[in-house]
Amino acid sequence: MSLVRRAAPAVALFLAARSAGAVALAFWSWRTGRDPLGLLGNSWDSRWYTSIAAHGYGLTVLRPSGHTDSDLAFFPAYPALVRGVSWLLPVTGGGAGLLVSWAATVVAAFGVHAVGERLGGRRTAAVLVLLWALLPHSVVLSMAYTEPLLAASGAWCLYALLSGRWLWAAAAAVAAGLTRPNGYAVAAAVCAAALLAVCRGRGTWKVWAAGLTAPLGWAGYVLWVGSRTGDLLGGYVRLQGRWGSQFDFGAGWVRLMGSIAGKPLPYQVSLLIVAAAVVLFVLLLLGRDRPPLPVLVYTGALLLVAVGGDGFFGAKPRFLLPAFPLLLPAARSLAKARPGTAVAVLTALTGLSLVYGTYLLTDVRMAP
Repeated sequence: MSLVRRAAPAVALFLAARSAGAVALAFWSWRTGRDPLGLLGNSWDSRWYTSIAAHGYGLTVLRPSGHTDSDLAFFPAYPALVRGVSWLLPVTGGGAGLLVSWAATVVAAFGVHAVGERLGGRRTAAVLVLLWALLPHSVVLSMAYTEPLLAASGAWCLYALLSGRWLWAAAAAVAAGLTRPNGYAVAAAVCAAALLAVCRGRGTWKVWAAGLTAPLGWAGYVLWVGSRTGDLLGGYVRLQGRWGSQFDFGAGWVRLMGSIAGKPLPYQVSLLIVAAAVVLFVLLLLGRDRPPLPVLVYTGALLLVAVGGDGFFGAKPRFLLPAFPLLLPAARSLAKARPGTAVAVLTALTGLSLVYGTYLLTDVRMAP
């Protein structure tokens, strides 16, 4: 049985879960006089991506605080795909963005299943895909955002590494590196796997080619931005700093915890989710069924950005959406649990995901 056919039932459940989320969002949006497709395709960062797709780079916005936001902070792969879809089909930028994201989400779901099956068997893989669909921030997988594209690249890169397809893994890493700032995690996984292979005396030309090629997407864009800003090595970092995003080794979280009671609900939920992600990573690292090195490196690199980065605290769970291996311990446990227990847990997660996802897009004044 082919990989796609084995994954099809799990992906069907995934699509059912995400469709239920879309229905809940549509119902509440119409009740409050808002357009659900507009919320999904033309909110927050989606506007920047569709602007790049339509006009290229060059937009700078002056905020009331005096800081400037530049569209150079956004990596090029997603807007390039949006531009291509807009050219091929009679759809607007937001509509094209949704088509790209929805297609990437399906591709990602198949990739998550492929990795889960490789590491824990078919039953664990099915539960893993469903858990990923029911995360509190999984509504982002239905939006014109870049997380679905990064998750697809990351999942299939890991599968390629686990199955010895080095050049495919490198290609996926280059794509991921052109998609998001934290796409470096995919290249890190390839480089770690290549280094391990070389140390074990298995450094074929494909291994060397993969290790040397994987970082080129991410590094190429960062250096290109640096050349545009006049600071080759530090330009992109400075640009992110103007957006209020910088790496402070978690000091921002410490400051936030001192005033968390007075913050909006998304901040409190984000703190809980990131804390849970740290616990899950420890379980992944120390568990009896510890996954191979590239999976740990990929997941740890994504977690590092969420924990060590300052700013955009309400969006940290979104940054963790591609880190699906964090769910492996829970997927293994649910796969072995009694059917009644598994159904109860998944039902509760479904309710939480639908309600919280709808709340994020209809009642919150910050980017999810």
